[in-house]
Amino acid sequence: MLKIAVPNKGGLSESASTMLREAGYAQRSDSKQLTKLDPDNGVEFFYLRPRDIALYVGEGTLDAGITGRDLLLDSQATATESLRLGFGRSKFRFAARPGTASSVADLEGLRIATSYDGVLRDYLAHRGVDAAVVRLDGAVETSIQLGVADVIADVVETGSTLRNAGLEVFGDVILESEAVMITRPGADESALEIFTRRLQGVLVARTYVMMDYDIPETRVEQAIALTPGFESPTVSPLHKEGWVAVRSMVPRATAQRVMDEIYALGARAILTTDIHACRL
Repeated sequence: MLKIAVPNKGGLSESASTMLREAGYAQRSDSKQLTKLDPDNGVEFFYLRPRDIALYVGEGTLDAGITGRDLLLDSQATATESLRLGFGRSKFRFAARPGTASSVADLEGLRIATSYDGVLRDYLAHRGVDAAVVRLDGAVETSIQLGVADVIADVVETGSTLRNAGLEVFGDVILESEAVMITRPGADESALEIFTRRLQGVLVARTYVMMDYDIPETRVEQAIALTPGFESPTVSPLHKEGWVAVRSMVPRATAQRVMDEIYALGARAILTTDIHACRL
């Protein structure tokens, strides 16, 4: 039975559980539950602090988990990133009071507060910058005001919290993060393949819609050039002579534009529907 770690709270928790439900797995109904057994699918879920998940997976206690790339790298665990999950995106950046620094070279000799000291130390070492790293657990924005640090390095989503603290971001992005599936060396590959395929199916279902439309036979080739699908679209004859029905998967982001274009070709009865599950 696969043992999978899921974030128990924070920004990744709800999105991770939602994705697992969409993949057909049972999830806890009470946020106080620490584990959830899904015997029908051969999986047991463990709800853990996101920061601890990479450690449990890396040391082999658990087979796989969902956590942030930033937390994986910061832990320096031996777990491996196996699949990007498309939610929880953020950027790890430097911030300080205006005029303090403008690039990583300006950090020489300064004090930098962060909750991700592993990521930061590696970043500075690779660039030959000697700065003092101050490890804090959360709320690093106040460290400058309290005189603990000159600069902070933190996860930035909208930047509003930093602006409210009188800080501004500077320099290059240290790390771009998002939720990822991680695995341990030596885990059951066949069981993990099924788990991974289900999550990939959710990602595809979220990215595409199913498009159906009717079109004159004389315009089919032009239409399917706009809606090629994966292997090939399904084309079926209609009762109305000279017309066919076409079904194809289309990227959700461009679906409205595609509808306009095939309508201009003569397509009618154009429908798009959500895909709830998919295997490619």
